[in-house]
Formats: sequence, C-alpha cells, structure tokens
Amino acid sequence: MNVIEEITHENRVLIMGILNVTPDSFSDGGEHNSVKAATERGLEMVNAGADIIDIGGESTRPGAAKVPPGEEIERTIPVIEELRKRSDVPISIDTRKSQVARRALDAGADLVNDISALRSDPELGELVAGRGVPIVLMHMQGTPETMQEDPTYNDPVEDIIDFLRERIEAAEGYGISRENIIVDPGVGFGKTVEHNYEILRRLEEFQELNRPLLLGTSRKSFLGATLDLPVEERVEGTIASNVVGVLKGARVLRVHDVKEVYRATQVAVRCHSFSG
Repeated sequence: MNVIEEITHENRVLIMGILNVTPDSFSDGGEHNSVKAATERGLEMVNAGADIIDIGGESTRPGAAKVPPGEEIERTIPVIEELRKRSDVPISIDTRKSQVARRALDAGADLVNDISALRSDPELGELVAGRGVPIVLMHMQGTPETMQEDPTYNDPVEDIIDFLRERIEAAEGYGISRENIIVDPGVGFGKTVEHNYEILRRLEEFQELNRPLLLGTSRKSFLGATLDLPVEERVEGTIASNVVGVLKGARVLRVHDVKEVYRATQVAVRCHSFSG
C-alpha cells in the first residue's frame, strides 16, 4: 500500500514525524545535525508510531532566509540514504527546490512536501509529475522572511481554500495526478493567532477540496501565545490541536512529539466517523 492509499484508507490518520536537519529550526534546530543522530531520531519516531518521516534541510521559521540548494542537499541526502537502508518507512522531503527534491527521490524519498505549493520552482512541478510521486501543497501568505509582518485576509478559511484550489489546478497543469495531491492550510505560515484558531474551528470546510488534509500545528507559536509556554512545553497544546484536527477531518498530522500525539489520536480516531 503506497502513501496515498494509506492516507485515504478508511479509519486511518497518519502521523508524519518532523526531522529537521538544520541548525536553526524554531523547535529542534541543531539537535540532529549529524547523520547518525538524525537517523536514530528518525528510527525512534518510527518506533513511536510515525507513518512518514518528513526530512527538511532549510528552516522555514518566521524570518528565516533561504538556504542554497547545495547546502540543503548536503544536510538531507545522507540522512535519507541511511534511513532508507534501515527502514522501509515512507520518507518525505520538505523542500521547495527541484534540485533537492530530485536528489532526495533518487536517494529513496517517497513524496515531496512543498511549503510554496509549486510557486518557488516551476521545475519542481515537472519533476513530481514525471516521477509520479505524491506532493503536499501548503498555503503560505508571503515567504518565511516576510510572512508574519502583517498577515491579512478577507476571510482566512475561504481565502486559503481558494488558494489551494488554484494550486491544485496548477499542479494538474504540470501533469501531477489529482490523486497524488495532499493539501495543507499552513497553520502558522502568514497567520495571526486568531487566524490559526479560525482554521482549526472551521477545518471541516477544507473537505470541499476533496483531497487529503495535512495539519501542522506542532509546538507552534499560537499555542505558546495561548498557554504562555516556551516551545519545549507545548506538547499538551499540540495534542489538543491535533485531536481537534482528527475530529474535523485531518488525515495526516505533522508533529515533533510522535509518541504523545500517536497515542492521543488513536482514541480520537475511534471517536470519529470517516464516512462521507
């Protein structure tokens, strides 16, 4: 069963474990800089319940600058190669660059997670179409460098749905099969605290796109603003937001705290009807 079949399987919510091999990511930057440490962390998340490992070599925290493709490749590809040797878990490459994605897919990655939704690099769309692999299209207002300066919407949920619908059409224009597209509303990417909560409150409205929905709330600042807690103490907020996500239709949960979210969402899945 491939990744898309797993996502769309009845009564299944997948856990995507976050593996940042960066020195400056907002939560775990610098923790997994060696290939050995990153691989062991990936295997630890698999053992804790992760269905997918999402490997990224460029921080996309607010204010972060772009990383050259060569540097991103040096950070990610050895980890993908080593993890692929030691596990058959699906691997996602978190990148907006075709050069990085190509090397990652060659090294054994199974899908692409693009925060720019194919706006940064047209060649990425062609690559994904040619390889026939799944892709995550995420909403982001602005860029990581600018996204939190003054995020503004007429209606955040309607605007994001319209954006994602347009990006699905753009992806299909490259030749990407609709069945290979996953959508992500981009919690925390060009949104205020209230925008993020509005997305969670109305998450079921994204069902109209008729594509699997990925939710990424893990340890993010809107949780910290509510709880008045630093990044490392936002586990409970992460769990709560992901349980809400499951009950409102999310099918992939992108998280740092795999064990805790996996356990909580097993209960949420039992309470949720996947019919319709």
